[in-house]
Amino acid sequence: MEQLTTVGRFAVWALPVIFAITLHEVAHGWVAKLLGDKTADRLGRLTLNPLKHIDPVGTVILPGVMLVLGGFIFGWAKPVPVDWGKLHQPKRDIGLVALAGPLANLLMVASWILIAKLAHVIGDRYYSLPMIYMAAAGIYINLMLMLINLVPLPPLDGGRIMTSLLPDKWAYRYGQLEQYGLLILLILIATPALSLLLGGPMNLLLNQSLLYAGIPYGILYQLMGPGG
Repeated sequence: MEQLTTVGRFAVWALPVIFAITLHEVAHGWVAKLLGDKTADRLGRLTLNPLKHIDPVGTVILPGVMLVLGGFIFGWAKPVPVDWGKLHQPKRDIGLVALAGPLANLLMVASWILIAKLAHVIGDRYYSLPMIYMAAAGIYINLMLMLINLVPLPPLDGGRIMTSLLPDKWAYRYGQLEQYGLLILLILIATPALSLLLGGPMNLLLNQSLLYAGIPYGILYQLMGPGG
């Protein structure tokens, strides 16, 4: 199995990370439009043009640094604006808009699995190997984004889903966590807590996805770099 250089790993990760983050946000805006809020559409955010969604820190710098250090890869895009008051049924629809992001990541996992299968059919190493490497990266980053965003912590998608499901009184109190949400998330990422919380589901879904795609786990180890 060929060894990837740092530049090679950046090249492989670039498209999967950008698509994973971009389509996650577009899904939020698209569902919000279906449910009555056209804010994202009006501001030109319902587009697959990544330049409209890239956050310099969350989409470029942070994933790049993590890739160089090896191991865990994470990032975010500029959030798609949603005017909750314009939704048809705000309490219910907040949860549906939030759920759209993780579902988009799940669909992208399926898409990358199909791309890997296509690569095996093509069989030409010159074309198929880059496709397989990118498919492995795409499967990983989309599963990671999906699971992290489903953590029931405002302002993550899981927190908004939880808020939409709780009775009004509890939902209001639960929503107060949002002011501390980013700090709590950073603590979870900086400590073993996040791995303890998501490690089991991540390993299960990743192993099954790579198996369906016919991708050896060793390829993913290469993509994760020295700390992978």
